[in-house]
Amino acid sequence: MRDGLALGSPLPTVMVVPTGIGCAIGGYAGDALPSARLLAAASGCLITHPNVMNGASLYWKDQRIHYVEGYGLDRFAAGDWALRSVRQQRIGLLFDAGIEPELRHRHLQVADGCRATLGLEIGPVVTSDVPLGVHLGLGHSGASWGTLERPDSLLRAGERLKASGATAIAVVARFPDDQDSEALQAYRHGSGVDALAGAEAVISHLLVRHLQIPCAHAPALSVLPLDPQLDPRAAGEELGYTFLACVLVGLNQAPALVQSSAAKASDLLADDLGVLVVPEGSLGGEAALACLERRVPVISVANPSVLEVTSTALGVGSEVLHAGSYAEAAGLVLALREGVALSALMRPLSALKELE
Repeated sequence: MRDGLALGSPLPTVMVVPTGIGCAIGGYAGDALPSARLLAAASGCLITHPNVMNGASLYWKDQRIHYVEGYGLDRFAAGDWALRSVRQQRIGLLFDAGIEPELRHRHLQVADGCRATLGLEIGPVVTSDVPLGVHLGLGHSGASWGTLERPDSLLRAGERLKASGATAIAVVARFPDDQDSEALQAYRHGSGVDALAGAEAVISHLLVRHLQIPCAHAPALSVLPLDPQLDPRAAGEELGYTFLACVLVGLNQAPALVQSSAAKASDLLADDLGVLVVPEGSLGGEAALACLERRVPVISVANPSVLEVTSTALGVGSEVLHAGSYAEAAGLVLALREGVALSALMRPLSALKELE
C-alpha cells in the first residue's frame, strides 16, 4: 500500500482497546464495534483485534476492517510482520479436552451452522491431548490475567491443525464457572473487569507467536441464569450457548501474517500506518510505544479503565492528539486522511510568526 498517498485514499489506522482492563468502551464482548465501524468509515482501512470485534453471538463484517490477533498486531506495528489479504482462511477448530461432551457438541453445531449459513471453510477439528487447565486471576492494577497448566498441549494441538492444512485457528477452552461471584455480578451489571479476558489473550498470543497464523479464542462456559437487570453491554454475551460464531466470522478473512522481509507490494506494512487510536490510559502497550517511536500520529481517546498509563505519565503529552470520544477521534482521522491541518479546526487559531 505504499502508493496509497493520494488525497482521499485509505489511511491505514490501528485501533487498540486492550483486553481485561475494564474499558468503558470495549470492556465487554463487542461493545467497541460501533466505534470500530465509525473509524473504518473515516479511515477507509482499519486494523484492529478480536477484543474490539468479537460480540459473542453478534458480529459485523466490513471489508475495510482487518481482524488481527493482539500479538500479531504488536508485531505488525513494530515492523516485524506484514499483513496479506486473503479471500478465505481455512479455520481449524481446537477444542480443550476439558470441555464436557454436551458443551463441546454445542460448539460443533455453531461451526456447522457457520458452514451451512455463512459459507465458511472450517476444519479439521482437533482436541488437546489433555485438559488445558485454565486459571483466572486479577493483577494489582485490577486488570485480569490468567495461566494455563498445559500450554504444551495447546501448542501440540495447534501444530497438528497447521500441519493438516489449517491456515487459521479458532480455540475453544473450558473456562472456570463462578456464577455466584461478586465480580461476575458486578460485570453483568455494568462495572468491573472481564475476568476471562486476560487468560484468553494468553491462549491466542501463545499460538500466534508459535505458529504465525491468525488465531482467536472463544471461552466454553455454562449458561448463566436470566438476569433482568443485565447491562446492555453484557447482553450480547448471553444470547446463546457459545462465543464461537464471531470468532469464526472474524477469522474467515483475517489477513495472513508474513515476515516483513518477504512482503509483496500489495501487503500492508508498518510504514503504511497513518494513525493509531488507543484509550488514554493504555499508552504503555507495545503497539502504542512502537507507533510513538516511529512518529506515527497517536490519538488517545477518553475511555476510562483500571490503567492510568497516560501521555502525561509517559512524558509524551505534546506528541499525542487527544479526543474526548471515538466520534471525535474519527473526525481527527478523517482530517488526517483528507489533508486538513488539525490546527485549522481548533480555536483559538494563533497568528503566524516569523523565525527570529
